[in-house]
Amino acid sequence: MLNVFVICTGNSCRSVMGEALVNHLGQGRLKAFSAGSHPIGRINTGALATLKRHNLPTEGYQSQSWEDFEDTAMDIVITVCDNAAGESCPVYLTEVVRTHWGVSDPGHVEGTDEEKIAAFEQTFSILKLRVEKMLELPLETMTPEELTAELNKIGSFTA
Repeated sequence: MLNVFVICTGNSCRSVMGEALVNHLGQGRLKAFSAGSHPIGRINTGALATLKRHNLPTEGYQSQSWEDFEDTAMDIVITVCDNAAGESCPVYLTEVVRTHWGVSDPGHVEGTDEEKIAAFEQTFSILKLRVEKMLELPLETMTPEELTAELNKIGSFTA
């Protein structure tokens, strides 16, 4: 089983949804963890509500530091910060397959409840599509270079 590390800055929303999707869709092949370089210490209620709407587990998540995983060997690291929005994304320096799947942070959307829910659904849909595409790959037999190239391509997919 491959370990997948989904990281962001605050580890409250996108990285948690990514962790949930990888664990749910990748059962038996992938084990996901999420963390942040500067965790905010709580999970966004909108992210949990989105997981619930999609019948994914909402328990057991915590906003935690990537330092908590220093002793866990990771195979793939996925950053989900939105560089287009000027977010600074953490840089994971350990030798591992790294890719960037930037998505907008729905936790910062202002507007009506419907607009906020739509933003969470959009982010969830993009992450779900990318995880599904990742799972179509022969992950276990690809070289790190091949895997990096394919995961980088997947990072441009939108729902």
